[in-house]
Amino acid sequence: MPAYTFEAIDAQGQTRKGVIDAETAKAARNTLRAQSLVPLSVEPVKGGGVPGAAQGRGLNITIYSSRIFSNTALTVWTRQVAGLVSSGLPLERALSALSEESTDERQRNLVASLRSEVNAGSTFAKALSQHPREFNEIYTAVIGAGEQSGNLGVVLERLADDLEERQALRGKLIGAMLYPAIVTLIAIVIVMFLVGYVVPQVANVFAGSKRALPLLTVVMLGISDVVKNYGWFALIVLTASGVGAKLLLANEAIRQRFDASVLTLPLVGPLARGYNAARFTGTLAMLAGAGVPILKALQSAAETLGNRAMRADALDALILVREGAPLASAMAQKKRFPGLVSMFSRLGEQTGQLPVMLQRAAQQLSAEVQRRAFALATILEPLLIVVMGMVVMLIVLAVLLPIIELNQLAR
Repeated sequence: MPAYTFEAIDAQGQTRKGVIDAETAKAARNTLRAQSLVPLSVEPVKGGGVPGAAQGRGLNITIYSSRIFSNTALTVWTRQVAGLVSSGLPLERALSALSEESTDERQRNLVASLRSEVNAGSTFAKALSQHPREFNEIYTAVIGAGEQSGNLGVVLERLADDLEERQALRGKLIGAMLYPAIVTLIAIVIVMFLVGYVVPQVANVFAGSKRALPLLTVVMLGISDVVKNYGWFALIVLTASGVGAKLLLANEAIRQRFDASVLTLPLVGPLARGYNAARFTGTLAMLAGAGVPILKALQSAAETLGNRAMRADALDALILVREGAPLASAMAQKKRFPGLVSMFSRLGEQTGQLPVMLQRAAQQLSAEVQRRAFALATILEPLLIVVMGMVVMLIVLAVLLPIIELNQLAR
C-alpha cells in the first residue's frame, strides 16, 4: 500500500505532520477527515526529500543532497530495527513505528518508503537496495541472507554490532591522531606569524645600524622575506600539487602502486595493514555468519578495503578459492595480509567455525591497530612539542642576538 506524507490541522487548531498508508491520495484525505483532521497537503512518499537542496524548477533535478543516514545514525537505526524484530514485532510494524517516531523528515520519509515496499510484497533487502546511497551492497547482502535463513532479528543484531565496532575503531583512531594534528596546525600558525611579522618588525629596529647582524638573524630575515614575497605562490603550488596528486591517484594502476608503497612505510605501513585487515576480516566473518556464500562474501569484503593493493590481493585470493583452494591457503599466499588472517582461517576451516574464528581474528587485529595508533600518538605528541619549541627558540634567538650585541657595545 502506498504511503503519503501529510500536513493537517486538528480540532485544537494545531498543525500535525506524519505519514499515512492509503490506496490513493483521496483515500488518505478521507482517512484524515475521519480522524477529525483537516488535510492541508497530502503528497506521496518519494524516499525522502532533501530540504535545502537546489532543484530545477519544474524539472525536479536535485543538484546537491547529503546522505539521509550518517554512519552513526545508520548504526542506531539498525539497532532499533534489530530490537523490534527480535522482540517478535513484524517487520512492517517495526518500520511503521520507526517512521512515526523519527524526528527527521527525510528519515521518516525514507523509512515510510521502505515500509511501503515491504507492504507491497517486496523483501526487506530488495527495498533497501532501492536506496544504494544509504545502504551499501554489504548491508543489503547481510539483510537478504537473514531473510532467507529466517533469522532476520539475529542477523540485524550482528550487523548492528559490526557497525558499532567499526565506528568505535574509527573513532579511536581519529581520537589518537587528533591531538598531534592540532599541535602541528598550531605550531605552523605560530611559526608563520613569528617569521612573517615579528622578525621583520625587529629587523626594522636595527635597519639603521651599521653593524652586521648575527648569522642566525640574517637567515631568519631571509626566510621571512621568502614567506612574505612567495608565501601565496607557495600555497598555490602546494594546492595545485595536491589536486594533481588526487587526479593521478584516480588512475587505478597508480593508486595501487601508491597504496602498496604506503604499506612499506615504517610506522604508517603496519597501521594501514592492520586497519584494512581488521575491516576485511570482520566483514567476512559477518557475511559468512549470516549465511552468505563464501565467494560472494569474499567479493563483498574485498570491496571494503580502502587500500587498493590489499584489495587486489583479496580479489586474487577469491580467484584461488573459486578454483578450489582453501581460504587459509589462499590468504597465506598474500603477504600483505597479516599472518593472523590465514592462521585463524585455517583454524576455522578445521573446526567448522569459520565465522567465529574470523571474528576473533578481526578483534585481535583491531586491538593491535589501536595499540599501534596510541603508541604512535604517544611518540608524536612530545616529539612535536620538542620540534615546535626548538623552532620557536631559534626565532627568539634570532631576535635577541642583535639586542644582546647592542647591549654589549653600550657597555
